[in-house]
Amino acid sequence: MEQVIAYINKNHDNYINQLTEFLKIKSISTSPENKGDMQTCAKFVADKLKEAGINKVQIFKTEGHPIVYGEWLGAPGKPTVLVYGHYDVQPVDPIDLWNSPPFEPVIKDGKIFARGATDDKGQLFVHIKSVEAYFKAVGSLPVNIKFLIEGEEEIGSPHLEPFIKTNKDLLKCDTVLISDTSLFAPGQPTLTYGLRGLSYLEVEVTGPDRDLHSGSYGGSVANPVNVLASIISKLHDKNGKITIPGFYDEVLPLTKQERDNFKKLTFSEKKYAKDLKVAELAGEKGFTTLERIWARPTLDCNGIFGGFTGAGAKTIIPSKATAKISMRLVPNQEPKKAAKLFETYFKKLAPKSVKVKVTDLHGGFPVLTPLNHKATIAASKAMESAFGKKTVYMREGGSIPVVSTFGKILKAPTVLMGLGLNSENLHAPNEHFNLKHFHLGIKSSAYFLSYFAD
Repeated sequence: MEQVIAYINKNHDNYINQLTEFLKIKSISTSPENKGDMQTCAKFVADKLKEAGINKVQIFKTEGHPIVYGEWLGAPGKPTVLVYGHYDVQPVDPIDLWNSPPFEPVIKDGKIFARGATDDKGQLFVHIKSVEAYFKAVGSLPVNIKFLIEGEEEIGSPHLEPFIKTNKDLLKCDTVLISDTSLFAPGQPTLTYGLRGLSYLEVEVTGPDRDLHSGSYGGSVANPVNVLASIISKLHDKNGKITIPGFYDEVLPLTKQERDNFKKLTFSEKKYAKDLKVAELAGEKGFTTLERIWARPTLDCNGIFGGFTGAGAKTIIPSKATAKISMRLVPNQEPKKAAKLFETYFKKLAPKSVKVKVTDLHGGFPVLTPLNHKATIAASKAMESAFGKKTVYMREGGSIPVVSTFGKILKAPTVLMGLGLNSENLHAPNEHFNLKHFHLGIKSSAYFLSYFAD
């Protein structure tokens, strides 16, 4: 192991130079004009896997962007790790807010600025380089390794799940390793072991068959905007609890160990509120802020529209009002069931004076990896060895749908070894990645392969 770490230390500058080349590729998956760049980027990833020592590398075509696969199965009897990541990036708009061109990487104050730096090229590249370090330093790996690197994560991965289903034997593994989440704080080794799921809906409330003059008809018919606002206001009680009957029936409560782990984290609710420029925080009574955003379900109106919203005045009773609703779900809750419970309750709250339509747009399952799983223990020890600090555990309020897909189809638990920071402007102008975390991430990945082999 000493030889591997020595090789990583020696090649620090070389890794940064290669990452810079990776970040120059304009792999914007949502943009048709960048289709050629997506092909170029897939080939770059495939070439880097080959250079690292992966002896079987293949680029799979899809109806969208290519999927890069690689494997080395030269450790018989040892477990297999599947590394997942994505080479596509978000669009760069608004371009005028960037301090430097988004595809011309700039290093400043120990950080590399470019689109995709932290999401997910920088974090993904860590694992390719750790594998390379093993092959260059000692000639082999302590485990079997597979790579699954897609180009459509930023547009919802429409072709990934079908690929996994079709190739589940090819992708068979003992654990999935992903670096596409964050550290709790700079320099603090962190494992994310839980993700919330999602149920995303659209509700439509219709009253009269056309917009009406609010003077001539006001007071005689229900106003869909008023009705919609009234129903939304009844979806929570005064303690911030969701009022949908049966909504909490399957919610997996936090264990004492988890709540104790959260309390150990240095978190200031006062600073959190100040950063958001709000006078006070709000949420479900009886839970801390971290518990609310990581381990409790939520229901939020993401947008509401209807009637006249232009400049000036237009006095109408609108025919229709619409809202987008998202429910973040926690372990044991199911998206389809949550959506059905919502629809039943929403329609029950609606008066007979309006018609209601609820459309289930999409969803994703929550994920929870046991803290005592072999992969989690190995990852915790690995990050601690690299960072020189005790690893902390957190959940994430957001969703990564492919994680539940891996669990469902491959029956493999996922390790979320995040190396970015939420403050690194992912999806925003001036995205960047701390190069210290990049270097420590390569070491963490290398240690993980060693510890998971035992």
